[in-house]
Amino acid sequence: MSRRTVLVSALAGVFFAVDLTTFHAVVDLMGAGLATMMGNLQVVLVAIAAWVFLGERPRRQVFLAIPVMLAGVVLISGIVGADAYGADPRAGAAIGAATAIAYAGYLLVIRQASPDHRPAGPVAIATAVTGLLAALFGAAVGTLDLTPGWLALGYLLAYGVISQSIGYVAIQAALPRLPAAISSALLLVQPVATLLLGVVLLGEDPSREQFLGVVLVVGGIALATGAAGRLAAAAGLGGR
Repeated sequence: MSRRTVLVSALAGVFFAVDLTTFHAVVDLMGAGLATMMGNLQVVLVAIAAWVFLGERPRRQVFLAIPVMLAGVVLISGIVGADAYGADPRAGAAIGAATAIAYAGYLLVIRQASPDHRPAGPVAIATAVTGLLAALFGAAVGTLDLTPGWLALGYLLAYGVISQSIGYVAIQAALPRLPAAISSALLLVQPVATLLLGVVLLGEDPSREQFLGVVLVVGGIALATGAAGRLAAAAGLGGR
């Protein structure tokens, strides 16, 4: 593994540490479903950043999607309407924007770490850096708990193996083979599923305005990535 690969992978770990620490703060502020939806604003951010830094010109629809998604963020934040779900959805939306920026940074950087399409090493380095920085942050703010109990450790083990290891190795294997905007769009299944599971399993209860915001964000992502056009074409509604 080259020195460049190690350094780029470590930088990806820095972005991912910011992503995870801010994301968990947003979960406390507005619930897992809405927090996951906020983090996936990265779809548009990745497309724009890939244009600026990598020369991958985005689709025209990306720019059309931006105001749609911003309107969705406003609704998710609880500024409009009453009875918004969450301890502080406005703060959650603000921190969630930082989560999206950090996640976009991770996706863009990690795809540069393995030009030979061998993802395991870069992901391992990025994960190690993420764990180290998260531990330092937890110690600094007084939230680090090294003895959380066996049940919590079991959940953490399952999370680490299924989501962080298998999931992110698969993501890293796919990223170098796909345009940045498309690769991030494929991750859209996660926020939609998390929102539904949050309602069903965790009893989360977003307001009507927040649900409308989710629809706008998902619609904006579909517009930005061309998913809406492909679905219409598949249904026989789009152009030939």
